[in-house]
Amino acid sequence: MADAIAERFLSARKAAHGLEDYPGTAPATLAEAYAIQDAALARVDERIAGWKVGRILPPLSDQYGCDRLAGPIFAGTVAAITPDSRGLVFTEGFGAIEAEFLFRIGKVPTLGQREFTLEEAADHIDAVHIGVEIASSPFVGINNMGPAVTVSDFGNNNGLLVGPAVPDWRKGSYAQQLVTTRIDGTEIGSGTASAFARGAIGSVSFLLENLVARGIAIQPGWWISTGAVTGVHVVQTGQNVEMDFGPLGILHCRIEAQEPR
Repeated sequence: MADAIAERFLSARKAAHGLEDYPGTAPATLAEAYAIQDAALARVDERIAGWKVGRILPPLSDQYGCDRLAGPIFAGTVAAITPDSRGLVFTEGFGAIEAEFLFRIGKVPTLGQREFTLEEAADHIDAVHIGVEIASSPFVGINNMGPAVTVSDFGNNNGLLVGPAVPDWRKGSYAQQLVTTRIDGTEIGSGTASAFARGAIGSVSFLLENLVARGIAIQPGWWISTGAVTGVHVVQTGQNVEMDFGPLGILHCRIEAQEPR
């Protein structure tokens, strides 16, 4: 079952075709969802450049026994952001943008380590940047069926735009910075990373433990997109997005249609 669902998602992503219905029996647990994700990863040749982490809020976090989820970010979808950057979404599926703090892995965990305190997780990071996650899937209903369905299609990720570095990030003041997202000039969300349970570093701790438990070898240089600071904002092609991180920088991108690969 996991293999068949993975194949359907991969085919739809490659053709940039939409899926009106979930392609099989939807996973009921995160374990079932990661089995689908792993089956898809086994069929993909493209290099992984990082991982997105999304938050699971109550009461779903209680139902699923976890407050975060993970999905791969592929190298071909990662770029340094410029004034002309594009965010590519599946026009027949689901598309959204998220303002994020991006953490870069500087060193890999010690062999055999399976749990990471916040301090230990931070010790594996060598840089933090501001950035934009493009959340998109061929399945139009991915954001309405719970975190297990999100996990099953690469965590609903379709790209990462990397912005400027955050200076003195170890002091933690970035977490208090108000971030605002605007679409076509209209403010649609704001927030701070301090609102995250265990902070953005908590996303790093979660991801390291998740990957180790799944037997995935962690690589230096991988990006970790730590969670939507202002929310998950649905977008349409042709829209212009602005993400204002205050003194840390202002990011722009235009939403365009994902083409067949």
